[in-house]
Amino acid sequence: MKKRLSEIQRSDIFSHVTNLTYLPKWGVLLIDLLLTLIAYVISYLISYNLIHLNPTKCIIPIWQQAIVMMGMQLLSFWIFHTYSGILRFSTFVDATKITISVLVAGLLPAATNSIVRYLSGQIMLLNSVIYTYIFVAIVLLISWRITIKLSFEYMSHHAPGTRPVMIYGTQSAGLAIAKMLNSSMDSQYRPVGFIADAEDNVKHELLGLKVYSKDDYIVRILKAKQVEDIIISPLKMKHINPAKDLSIFLDNNIHILTTPYFSDFREDSNEEMAKKIGSIEAIKVEDLLERPEIHINTDNVRHVITDKVVLVTGAAGSIGSEIVRQVSKYDPRLVVLAEIAESPLHDLSLDLNKLYPHMHYAHVITDVRNRDMLRETFEEYHPQVIFHAAAYKHVPLMEEYPTQAILANVLGTKNVADLAVEYKAERFVMISTDKAVNPTNIMGASKRIAEIYVQSLFRKLSATDKNVTKFITTRFGNVLGSNGSVVPFFKKQIAAGGPVTVTHPDIIRYFMTIPEASCLVLEASTLGNGGEIFCFDMGAPVKIADLAKNMIRLAGFQPGRDIEIVYTGLRPGEKLYEELLNQKELTMPTTNEKIMIANVRENDYDTMASLINELIISAQKGLAFPTVKLMKRIVPEFKSRNSIYEQLDK
Repeated sequence: MKKRLSEIQRSDIFSHVTNLTYLPKWGVLLIDLLLTLIAYVISYLISYNLIHLNPTKCIIPIWQQAIVMMGMQLLSFWIFHTYSGILRFSTFVDATKITISVLVAGLLPAATNSIVRYLSGQIMLLNSVIYTYIFVAIVLLISWRITIKLSFEYMSHHAPGTRPVMIYGTQSAGLAIAKMLNSSMDSQYRPVGFIADAEDNVKHELLGLKVYSKDDYIVRILKAKQVEDIIISPLKMKHINPAKDLSIFLDNNIHILTTPYFSDFREDSNEEMAKKIGSIEAIKVEDLLERPEIHINTDNVRHVITDKVVLVTGAAGSIGSEIVRQVSKYDPRLVVLAEIAESPLHDLSLDLNKLYPHMHYAHVITDVRNRDMLRETFEEYHPQVIFHAAAYKHVPLMEEYPTQAILANVLGTKNVADLAVEYKAERFVMISTDKAVNPTNIMGASKRIAEIYVQSLFRKLSATDKNVTKFITTRFGNVLGSNGSVVPFFKKQIAAGGPVTVTHPDIIRYFMTIPEASCLVLEASTLGNGGEIFCFDMGAPVKIADLAKNMIRLAGFQPGRDIEIVYTGLRPGEKLYEELLNQKELTMPTTNEKIMIANVRENDYDTMASLINELIISAQKGLAFPTVKLMKRIVPEFKSRNSIYEQLDK
């Protein structure tokens, strides 16, 4: 018997009762009814002693009057759902609902009294008790909610382990964050003030907290209040230059935290917002980049993708997988995921099944270097739109294995492009790189050769057939967070306690996030008529040394003191800066200001195809130096740097 009672106590029946941060709806309703009964008794006593009422005027006894009032009040509570909110999140809206429900419960009997008096000359209830009850009940019901709210705020502010924080920004988003932190018992953060910048309206106080200006004294104030964390809303992040406006905090080892996006800041959505507040986390390094928001023409993309069979090569890679996710939003008939790596493809499949359960996917283990394997995929699915993202991309490795770079990046592209034409695909979109411009390494030169092949192929075919596959090339720089990129590499080094290795103190790179790059690839696929090379506005270049310093600061350390930065020298094939366009190339604008068309020199297909075939044969034989020598013949601007192949340039 004791065991059974113990099981019942641990069950959900009593779980809410034992949780002091939550009171079930029926509990709130019972307490409200008890308070209204007390209010009625108080009202009766006030009326009896001050007004000297005569109960004999009523046609029903006083105890029945109390039952009628409680019944009316219960009905009114149910109609207005006054018990449905969480008490510690009570707002003006809740107070209004309480007031209206009590007024309705009181005025209906008063109206009934008027009708009964008109018909019989008597009354059912005492009007003086009703009017006094309305006032007393409103005071009691609102007062106990205020008491609960203030008690929870006091307990949350004085709970052990809470950290004092300041909110950056005084607009609605910042106010919503402060309200939720004040109301949440689960939060480890306690707001102690607001920080206002030039765009904010500087006031003396907000929500009882002082507002401070972001000036030279703010760091001193933060240290005096023992504040080590600042919370900024994602909406505020959109309206500032994070690298500049937040540098004063990062330089002084103040952690910058942010919340998820809030869909709105209405007062009646506090419960949902409180859940989001629980996922406060440190801002990411990409948040510090001066990246303008990307907008694409979704109608154009939908026209190209909807109800089409889409093939993505390299589908499980950083860019390929994001392209798959972006494409899935536009209701293609089928997405064919072509990938050589089994485990990443399996992981992607599981992810897609959760995100887009209604979508149809075909998973193909294949190698773009093997035309026969690829042909089976084209024969079975007949793709209409192709995104070719399969490639080798790591500069130092490809410098060691130039023949493999040619087989993957040139032969692989040639195979997919030739089959696209053979099976009459509508569009072929190739993912290229800024390293293809004035290449100084094997990887960049191999991508440039792939560009030359698809461009010259389109020009030759389109001269006689206007309905030929449209070949489109997209170039962009480094992608933040992609596999093997500098950001996850730095994260591992920081987690290990350093040092963080940077090749050169002056090296700079253009960066773009994976979703940004993938969105622009989709947009470019709709803009091209064939043969174009689209380059993206990558924003301002980023100094890698500054990126490393910011990542160390975001991790809560001081560069040079807690974690050292070590300069290791440029790697084979690496240059200090990347170019998105060759110096001899010009650009033309498109309908999207973030996408430009590069006017590149035209190449004769027959000449290039012959040279490229010779190049592929050389690579298949494993002849490194003859292969690189042919690459330099096809791409005259290819000048090796910090590489054993520099001797071929003399």
